[in-house]
Amino acid sequence: MTNIFATPDKVSTKTKLFNCGVAALEQDGWKVERIPKVGKSSVRRIVRQNESKVVTIRTTQDTYIAFPRNDDDTEWVTLSMVDMVVAVSVDDAENPRFAKVHFIDGDEMRDRFNRSYDARITAGHTIGTGRGMWLGLYDPEQQDLPSHVGAGAGLAHPAIATFPLDEASEIRTTPAAIETSVSPVNGPLSISEARRLLAETFGVDPSNVEITIRV
Repeated sequence: MTNIFATPDKVSTKTKLFNCGVAALEQDGWKVERIPKVGKSSVRRIVRQNESKVVTIRTTQDTYIAFPRNDDDTEWVTLSMVDMVVAVSVDDAENPRFAKVHFIDGDEMRDRFNRSYDARITAGHTIGTGRGMWLGLYDPEQQDLPSHVGAGAGLAHPAIATFPLDEASEIRTTPAAIETSVSPVNGPLSISEARRLLAETFGVDPSNVEITIRV
């Protein structure tokens, strides 16, 4: 899957995608707020009239999104606590031009990940706790292919908003709601910094992030 910290452009694109998710929520009439002390960089509270929800804004530069299992292997980190997933994907992994924003009910996304997890375990796959399990937004669901069980949430829920990426920096959103925690990387990362950034992205403890370097 895409290393979102590989280049400054990828870090910048991640921030643009996240802020497109915020913009889509605000255009749909939601007020977007950070949740104090929640410890999850992707999680926001959204409020519209008398309705309030907790959402996670997940970005992807390769059309796949991930959630990790918790340490007890009983539920999905971050996904278990939200009412809705705001999935923000590039339109094309090789030549991204647009950000596509999808609103997906939390129960449905949990069901998709649970079914895919069960199918992979039944097929003999090993899914380590603390590591993200990836599911394609636009892959048609196939029951005979474990990695495609539960896929296709982006097909079932067409984009509610689409933003040109080259104009994403000009999108006006509530300053308190946007992502500012990850800055573009202009030089090499230390292992500890890379581990911290990856942990923030996937909502896990840094101790659960393993980095392998091959030369």
